[in-house]
Amino acid sequence: MNNSVIITNAVMSTPLGRSARKGADMASLHTVEKAAIVVTDGVIDYAGPQSDMPAVTDESRYSHIDAGGCAVLPGFVDSHTHLIFGGYRPDEFEWRLKGDSYMSIMERGGGIQSTVNATRTESAEALARKAQWFIDRMAAMGVTTVEAKSGYGLDTATELKMLDAIDRLASDPNQKLRIVATFLGAHAVPKEYKGRTAEYVDLMISEMLPAVKGKARFCDIFTEKNVFEIEDSRRFLKAAREAGFKLKLHADEIVTLGGAELAAELGAVSADHLLHVSDQGVEDMAAAGVVATLLPLTAFTLKEPYAPARKFIDSGAAVALATDLNPGSCFSGSIPLTIALACIYMNMTIEETITALTINGAAAVDLAERTGSLEQGKDADIIILNTDNYRMLPYYVGMNCVRTVISRGRVVAKND
Repeated sequence: MNNSVIITNAVMSTPLGRSARKGADMASLHTVEKAAIVVTDGVIDYAGPQSDMPAVTDESRYSHIDAGGCAVLPGFVDSHTHLIFGGYRPDEFEWRLKGDSYMSIMERGGGIQSTVNATRTESAEALARKAQWFIDRMAAMGVTTVEAKSGYGLDTATELKMLDAIDRLASDPNQKLRIVATFLGAHAVPKEYKGRTAEYVDLMISEMLPAVKGKARFCDIFTEKNVFEIEDSRRFLKAAREAGFKLKLHADEIVTLGGAELAAELGAVSADHLLHVSDQGVEDMAAAGVVATLLPLTAFTLKEPYAPARKFIDSGAAVALATDLNPGSCFSGSIPLTIALACIYMNMTIEETITALTINGAAAVDLAERTGSLEQGKDADIIILNTDNYRMLPYYVGMNCVRTVISRGRVVAKND
């Protein structure tokens, strides 16, 4: 499939750089009104004014796309998903509608353990096939990189099976998206270890981390009251770091526990959720350069307060946005609704929102050197909207206005 392309007549808008944009810099997009982008073998050779576009040798090898004066942006990066899972949990959605809390559902045997039970019975092939359905729809919404977590196994064999499913998807030469694997064996304490959290942490350190090394770039943990509290989280994450994993945390989602402060202390790449983050946690993350990955779809679904995006940005932190697609608390991978919620309820500007879903999302999966902006030398992850104005993105509340999606130089979705 051809991955060399020339795009002309584009209104190009992009953040710039090879690291997360922080604080006030999140509002800066570089815009070229009549732009061209030249992509050779999946990599951007040129992105700038069409009048300055260099001559191309052997033009016959390039496909040509006339953007027709439409807005062109970097591809979106969905940096927090639970893409691999068995079964579904619609009954729990009804329970929440009747007033049951997330934690009370977990305590009655639902929640993560319910998905664990289903995932343990499914093959890696079945898990990958199911995930591909979501990937195809993510691509249509402009996602060109997605993070995928394990964490519905909670035993070594099933965690490895989930990571095998992720690898099957990621290594498919025809795959539409770049897929980044995260090990989340510390998603919950499995029923076999109820009341013995420290022993389960011991098992993860002694058995799981060596088994999954090389199969995931990141290690994540659900740092939460009555799940993995601060000391167990610190012990596990230090062991993961020593084993060579980069660190992520589910932090301060349900209560204010200090997960954000722990993320800063350990130099995590990102801390995610953060609905109940403390002011000290915001300051510590900003000072340490930890990306705050905020998940408005989950707050929306759980009817919880939204994470304090403005507080993070105004404190000089880098904010990323992601969907948190999962079978329980947020059964949605909707980028359009994520954008609308960020702007309407989290008081983010559209420029900050675009930055959060591109270069900062890339930084949250340690890929800002390769993707997240339209610059020479970066992978050609590009979207073309059906409008000349990127400000239409939140205006189309929950509706997709992405026309064409290019992933590493290949057209992978067209919404004509």
